[in-house]
Amino acid sequence: MSGISCKNENYRDLASQIKRWAHDMGFAEARITQAALPPEAEQRLASWLAAAYHGEMDYMARHGALRVRPAELVPGTLRVISLRMHYWPQSAAAAEAVLQQPDQAYISRYALGRDYHKVLRNRLQKLAEQISLAVPEHQFRVFTDSAPLAEVALAAQAGQGWRGKHTLLLNKKQGSLFFLGEILTNLPLPEDAAEEGHCGSCTRCIDACPTGAIVAPYTVDARRCISYLTIELKGAIPEPLRPLIGNRIYGCDDCQLVCPWNRFAVPTAEADFAVRHGLDAVSLLALFAWREPDFQQRMAGSPIYRIGYAKWLSNIAIALGNAPYATGIVAALQQQSQAEDEVLRESVQWALLQQLGKAAGE
Repeated sequence: MSGISCKNENYRDLASQIKRWAHDMGFAEARITQAALPPEAEQRLASWLAAAYHGEMDYMARHGALRVRPAELVPGTLRVISLRMHYWPQSAAAAEAVLQQPDQAYISRYALGRDYHKVLRNRLQKLAEQISLAVPEHQFRVFTDSAPLAEVALAAQAGQGWRGKHTLLLNKKQGSLFFLGEILTNLPLPEDAAEEGHCGSCTRCIDACPTGAIVAPYTVDARRCISYLTIELKGAIPEPLRPLIGNRIYGCDDCQLVCPWNRFAVPTAEADFAVRHGLDAVSLLALFAWREPDFQQRMAGSPIYRIGYAKWLSNIAIALGNAPYATGIVAALQQQSQAEDEVLRESVQWALLQQLGKAAGE
């Protein structure tokens, strides 16, 4: 990227216009910050990596400090435009109600619709191109959970909210149920002020985490996090953690469900994030009965697609093992007990032992 010159008042007007465009394109808010984070951000990242809290997410260590240095990620970057978009869909069943039914499948609510990467990236690109129409010298790159970029830290610095004790971004007026995206730009736009945190002494998110993954305020050990275990982890879920996962087969929302600030959360108006295939209220057995072509067809365009069919079944098998004993569950598991995939086979056999143990105890 290369710098450009323009009067400060023109940039103030442009920043205001960008925020209006963003709102018109469906974003909840746009805020602007410098393309640098304080040294403490790099120190926190280094400490987190040194503790191996990133688990098998090797890309976190591979990119290292680049995550907190946007101007090195995209040379010439002067500002980061941080944007939010709500994702919580209208649902046939409340999230809490599904979690209380162990024979139902719980899928993190952000994943019930279309893949947010594509939706946000297209919208970010459209906004960036709109800026370029106003300022032809504009140079940019757009990101949404797609590059080594400390999105939450940058959003907090831009005044989108503050980092909660569960490490997610919290907004005082709209909770935390939104996606983040960024435009890295060479425009020296005026910066927005950051906001102080408002978590106070509250520890509800820490107390609610099913696996104790929030090991300290503002620190998550991904190796214990259900989102990591059901999405990122390639191998078998560690056996001691399996009973704690309950019926969560893709991601986890518990820390957000209990957060007091989410009483202000805003449901999404995006059609792309609407529930697909009844995934908000469906039995574990119904999903376990899907064959691979079913999975590929129904999960096409979903963020779930990328974990693959074997991981999908493996996650469901763990949840079936945690469910109350049922002859139908045992029969379904037995059909997959000799699966070719090693992780799936081991998960099914573990689940069978849990079910048979419950039957023996009745």
